[in-house]
Amino acid sequence: MKVRAQCAPCLLNRVLYETRLVNPELEGEVIEACLKKMCELWAPNETSTEIAVKVHRLAYDMLGTDDPYAMVKAVSNRVAIDLLPRARAKAVRSKDRLREAALAAIIGNVLDFGIRSAVDEPEQLRGKFDALWAEGLHRDDTKKMAKYLRNGARIVYLADNCGEIIFDTILLDELRRRGAHVTLVVRGKKILTDATMEDVKALGIGKHADAIATTESFAVGLPTKPMPRKLRKLLEGADLIICKGMGNYEALSEQGFRPIIYLMRTKCRPVAESVGEPLDKNVAKMFE
Repeated sequence: MKVRAQCAPCLLNRVLYETRLVNPELEGEVIEACLKKMCELWAPNETSTEIAVKVHRLAYDMLGTDDPYAMVKAVSNRVAIDLLPRARAKAVRSKDRLREAALAAIIGNVLDFGIRSAVDEPEQLRGKFDALWAEGLHRDDTKKMAKYLRNGARIVYLADNCGEIIFDTILLDELRRRGAHVTLVVRGKKILTDATMEDVKALGIGKHADAIATTESFAVGLPTKPMPRKLRKLLEGADLIICKGMGNYEALSEQGFRPIIYLMRTKCRPVAESVGEPLDKNVAKMFE
């Protein structure tokens, strides 16, 4: 997705959020430096993620940390683990397990902080979980997704945030129940609240997929300039790509990979407008 004007204040707000998590006394200095960096990088044809990753890299370096969101990620995981039995029961009892499993994965996408979201902190999801579930899918292309889930189908599942990845296990299990071979892709290095291989191992997520791969780098979403050769080969060889969250959408929407289904909560207007859906909706949208 090409950068939009609204991306600028959103990016700076996220930098401010992570600075306050680590050292609030540095907020003026960090914001000044990141604002200058953003101005240097800003160009109408640049993707939002390419700008964001360089700005966050600068902020992390100035803060002297490789994981400012560590505590937030830990709480997100704990809340998701507590809610997982409820979500799994809803999906398993449903007449359409695939649709409800996708909904569970999308509800997990609200566990994203430092930006406008349905919850301001992980614990709030406990009180809003049932209401988010009751919303259902505003855009429901899960029947289109089902067409690709033949026995032996090669599915690449691009994960997003911590906490969220725990809800993803419901959908991962359903994909494999239908006979698909699932490769789960997580971040190569810690960035924002995104899940990494370290999280996969600590949470036991690996047993829910046939293979695990990483993006190999510090990147918001997926690195695209250039995209690592192994990752590109994996995506090009997929029978279906399942892409979680806005960061992955922002990175991949310009790449033309097909077929791909985006599972996300539309938490910002530029992404909502780009994907062609309203703001604050649960979306499962296929591009074939």
